[in-house]
Amino acid sequence: MDFVDTYLSELETVVRRISRDAIRAVIDDLIAHWLENRAIFLIGNGGSAATASHMMNDLNKFTIVPGMPRFRAFALTDNVPLMTAVANDIDYAEVFVEPLKNLLQPGDLLIAMSASGNSPNIIRGVEYAQANGSRVIAFCGDPGGRLAQLADLKIVIPSNRIGHQEDGHLILNHVITAALLQHIQHMSNELPATPRARLTP
Repeated sequence: MDFVDTYLSELETVVRRISRDAIRAVIDDLIAHWLENRAIFLIGNGGSAATASHMMNDLNKFTIVPGMPRFRAFALTDNVPLMTAVANDIDYAEVFVEPLKNLLQPGDLLIAMSASGNSPNIIRGVEYAQANGSRVIAFCGDPGGRLAQLADLKIVIPSNRIGHQEDGHLILNHVITAALLQHIQHMSNELPATPRARLTP
């Protein structure tokens, strides 16, 4: 078996081993925050930063159902001027904490993505969010490091290969946002045609 076959065969095994219950718990938590019109912030480094931005896009656009409230998702990875200013003037470990100080409200949600689970800027962001009344969802590698220990909910990609971990996080994004769209469509079908104001739990 060559490398291509090995990589993809191993990835198939990894995907089969991802906890479905953990994914469902995250979907339920996101729906609960959507019902309360809470903001959702996403953070990550490197490839995980790209996945955070991708998931922000999918939460905001892919889940749109006409006449229904929308998600309010913000990828803190997207403001490069602010990130570089904080990294240069303060410390790279503070690049997510500083914008959270501007934007985070109690009851909001932070989604933190990290293969190692030990990046100082991720851990600082998580600690700040929790200290200020927000829940944290973690997309982790295996074993997940400090992030897995801190998070209120976590999904661990059961592989020690970083490529598989990042592949898994992108799969999680697509599974979760597709499931959210289905939930919102179902709710829409059960509501009267008008009015469709902000829903309550």
